[in-house]
Amino acid sequence: MVNYLTAQGYAVYGFDLRGHGHSSGQRGHINKWSDYSGDLQSFLDLVCSRESGAKLFLMGHSLGALISLDYVLRYPAGLCGAIINGAPFEPIGIAKPYKVALARLLSRFMPRFSIPLDFESVAMSRDSIVVRDYIADSLGHKIVSVRWGTESLATLKWVKEHSTDLSIPILILHGGADRLNSSEGSRHFFDKLTFPDKTLRIYPEGYHESHNDINYQQVMQDIGQWLDSHIR
Repeated sequence: MVNYLTAQGYAVYGFDLRGHGHSSGQRGHINKWSDYSGDLQSFLDLVCSRESGAKLFLMGHSLGALISLDYVLRYPAGLCGAIINGAPFEPIGIAKPYKVALARLLSRFMPRFSIPLDFESVAMSRDSIVVRDYIADSLGHKIVSVRWGTESLATLKWVKEHSTDLSIPILILHGGADRLNSSEGSRHFFDKLTFPDKTLRIYPEGYHESHNDINYQQVMQDIGQWLDSHIR
């Protein structure tokens, strides 16, 4: 995606969330959801300082999609649009009832207690090379704390309840065969949006990482065309 967009003349910035990648912090843990939104605000301030006068768009995938949605619903000022990919509106298999109950029980007393997320790496993409690289990535993990769980569930509920607050253009992408987050969740959220400048793209056989799937060229083209139509 970076290669595609930079070739089109866009400046692209990304960062590791706390508890992920090269960033510090316990893997998959936050004290409160505002930790994410505060980090994102600092990141966007940095981008704006380096790209003064440029139009700013925010893109988030999966967990990043939820973080991005929460942010644009609360703090849309300065943003020209949002691209939301594989959002966890309706998680499949990950938010098992017993794990949800465990998270809610322990979050107040043992917030850093960690549990594994159950999902198959092959569910990421239909491209075997992408799956191979995902498995081999030493920075990847499938661990979250119980506090992360309760904060994520609360934020997801809030985002769904405030869909009509959206006030910037949005492009929602989802793989129709996503086995981690159902595409129906994105479709239902899209239908509830009242802001007129909204676009939904469901890729019928697509897996979780649309931008890394075998039809990635179509996904790149859709993103590029949407961005081009919103920078005029």
